Amino acid sequence: MHHSFLAATNRPVLLPRFVLLAALAAGLLGVPPGCSKDDDEPVMAVPNPEMISVPQAATHPEGIQYDEANKRFIVSSRTKGVLSTVRDDSTFAQLADDPRLISTIGVNLDAGRNRVLVAVSDNGANTTRTTAATLRKRAALAIFNSTSGALLNYVDLGGLRPALNHFANDIAVDKDGNAYVTDSSAPIIYKVDLQGVASVFLENAQFDAGTAFGLNGIVYHPDGYLLVAKANSGTLFKVPIANPGSFTTVAAATGLSLTGADGLLLTDPQTLLLVSGSQRTVYRLSSTDAWATVRSTGTFATGAVSPTTITKRGSDAYVLYPYTATSPRFKIVKAVF
Repeated sequence: MHHSFLAATNRPVLLPRFVLLAALAAGLLGVPPGCSKDDDEPVMAVPNPEMISVPQAATHPEGIQYDEANKRFIVSSRTKGVLSTVRDDSTFAQLADDPRLISTIGVNLDAGRNRVLVAVSDNGANTTRTTAATLRKRAALAIFNSTSGALLNYVDLGGLRPALNHFANDIAVDKDGNAYVTDSSAPIIYKVDLQGVASVFLENAQFDAGTAFGLNGIVYHPDGYLLVAKANSGTLFKVPIANPGSFTTVAAATGLSLTGADGLLLTDPQTLLLVSGSQRTVYRLSSTDAWATVRSTGTFATGAVSPTTITKRGSDAYVLYPYTATSPRFKIVKAVF
């Protein structure tokens, strides 16, 4: 029998406020009255919200990762050069900083090793930290404890090729803890091992983009290779870890253009989400031949914003809307295909 809070006369019964709150909490959260909840957990929390609007002015985040253990997002900042956290209620807090972090770009949460890795660059967006010596030259990997934010290592990458311009962009981590970092201004993928030793993993003229943005998003595939996106052409590359020089181009289905390719997210071995900032679209890509070819199986339009990258949260994916360097806020939005 369905019990209503309405009396037979259809006039509302004025129950004590605490009774109503208990009933609402029990009904909405599926928690029987009397079951204890953590005091700091919002009673009316919405699981995996559709959108989180973060009122932090001029943050201009580029990278994002969801930290499942701590129920928070980790975001970077082109304009401030810090790492920060965002919770579902828009609570924003600084996680890590260092004077050498001019602009923080791509972020990778290596949860199993309790560390967060961030690519560091300088294209002039952080006006308080940019210098003539670092502008278009800074490329580094900073590694922090993902719980405390303590700096674990700072690894110079640009010094491996000092004559070139640099923009360290995105990061993938393989099963052994090696990090791979793309450079959007030089035709290079770097490798940084667990000891912090940096090397040029792969350098090839096919990655050159001239003055445009080149290599961008990168992910590690559990079958032992990297998938790497080149922004200006929309090309996807498959790079075997064991033999990077044998890399191949992933053939896109007829009519599929991935220009503006930025962040990548591998949701399962056959499915890749690709964010195209210039197309204002997130593509869901599928491959049934170990990424020799790829086709689109769905899109998510982001509207009048250029999204940057995307992160997995349970079975959902959230895309980052940075807006501009002077915007009063940024948003984290669930991508629905």
